[in-house]
Amino acid sequence: MTVTARCESCSMPIESGRYCAHCTDEQGHLQDFDTRFAAMVSWQQRSHPELSRAQVEADTLAFMATMPAWRDHPRVTARG
Repeated sequence: MTVTARCESCSMPIESGRYCAHCTDEQGHLQDFDTRFAAMVSWQQRSHPELSRAQVEADTLAFMATMPAWRDHPRVTARG
């Protein structure tokens, strides 16, 4: 795979488009915030089991604040 872009939701390398297959539904549309947040938190918990749920959620929101798809979402902007 030739990486020419990154998913605007999770930063995964992609060949083209705005979003990766993990962040989209069957029609290719970006999944809703709650679905993506839950999936990202779950991934972080598996990657960093030593962290508390609260820390993982805070870290996930901080990461999402850097992503074009989520940086202006009310849940992300309200975190501060």
